[in-house]
Formats: sequence, C-alpha cells, structure tokens
Amino acid sequence: FAYIATRPELEDIVVSGGDAYNLRPAQITEIGQSLLALDNVRRIRFATKGPAVMPQKILTDEAWREALVAVVDRGRRLHKEVVLHTHFNHPSEITAITEQAMNLLFERGVTVRNQAVLQRGVNDSVEVMQTLIKRLGHINVHPYYVYMHDLVKGVEDLRTTLDTALHIEKHVRGSTAGFNTPTFVVDAPGGGGKRDVHSFEHYDRETGVSVFTSPAVKRGATYLYFDPLHGLSLSSQRRWEDPIERRIMIENAIARARRQERG
Repeated sequence: FAYIATRPELEDIVVSGGDAYNLRPAQITEIGQSLLALDNVRRIRFATKGPAVMPQKILTDEAWREALVAVVDRGRRLHKEVVLHTHFNHPSEITAITEQAMNLLFERGVTVRNQAVLQRGVNDSVEVMQTLIKRLGHINVHPYYVYMHDLVKGVEDLRTTLDTALHIEKHVRGSTAGFNTPTFVVDAPGGGGKRDVHSFEHYDRETGVSVFTSPAVKRGATYLYFDPLHGLSLSSQRRWEDPIERRIMIENAIARARRQERG
C-alpha cells in the first residue's frame, strides 16, 4: 500500500491473490478498504475465475460475499469504482446456479465484467461466441473483453489465428447492443498492453505475423503476435522451421509496419 500511495499514476488496481476466491473475507476487507483510503486509487478490480466454476460460493459463503459487497458500497460512497472481473469462456459454464449467484450480486449492487479467452475448439465460432455474449447479458455480466490466447507453452493447440478473431468480431458486432459487445484484444507480448485486434500496423495472414504499436506505452516500439503454426499453410510452417527464413519474415513484417505507421 505504501508503494501504491507514492505512485500517483496508479489509479486502477487489480486484486487477484492468484484468484480473489482464495482470499479470506478479512483479507478482502483489509485490501479493499486500504486501497480505497488512497487518494490516487480510483478503480479496483477483484479478479476471479470463481463464478464460472464455483458460483455456489457466492450463494453460500455469506462472509466472503458480504465482505466484497461492503467494499463495493464503500467505494460507491467515495465515488470510486469497485467491480468483480471473471472469466466465462463458453455458454455451457452458465447454469441455473450461476444465474442465481449473479442475480444476487446484481441485487447487491456489484458490477461483474467478463474477460473471455478465444480458444480453438471451445469458443472460436460465431455461433458459440454470440451465444456466450447473449447469455452473459441475461445474467447481467458485462462481456468486457475477448482476448487472443497468450503465447505460452503447452497450449498451442488452443490458440487461434488473429484472422479468426477478426472474423468472429465482425459477425458479433451488430448482433447485440454496442455496450454489450466485447472488445477483442491482443495483450501485446513484451508489455505493449491490450491492443484492439483491428489496430495492427501490419498483419501477414500467410506468415502469421502481426505487428502492433502502443504509443501511449512506448513510442517507437513494436510488439509482435504470431499465429499458431497449425493455422498456417504447410509452406509457411516449413519456413518457420528455418532460422534464417524466420528472421526474414519477422524483419519484413516490422519493416512494412514501419512504412504503414509513417503513412
């Protein structure tokens, strides 16, 4: 808290504890009330996968729920926003119990936002994504973000191409109200922050290389995202196996992005 208090630019704080479901009620109270007491903190997000996997906790763990509600209420009196962020990825995660839990939070004045991850074979179709967004709206969960899958080991089979996200977003937009439409984003590797999937400076669908910039974060820097190999042609997959070809593809993509940025 002392560190946050000395950094006036820190207005938006995420509380996860790994997952906020793991926090004890006393910890939610201490963390929430301490952050609200800092003049520079304007927004607090408690992050948890919990509502999508164990919604009954909200119905049965009164101490945990009321600790969260108390922080939300205190924030409202201070004109500061305290919300709950969660992660529904498929409409089948939304059950009757989920609806009861979300209705209770809604009645108690807790705003819940969703951050889905686009996953191959899970929600990478227009039909599934539209259904997910519709059902989230029915339980008063705001479909805030749909993320491109991070570039992490062991889950390459779950990643989709950027082109897939562009296609789904195009067909989702207009199927519901604008405020109920999620923003599809890339969490730019290397610290570029969340970039709208459409905001690339260059995207080569053949090589799978997309280049983003983030002037507000670091002017002049470029951030690369790569489509999964299984989404590329066999010839492009072979090029990625060659270190020299790999370097050429990346350098060409950055050069084209620079030209595009200069106009």
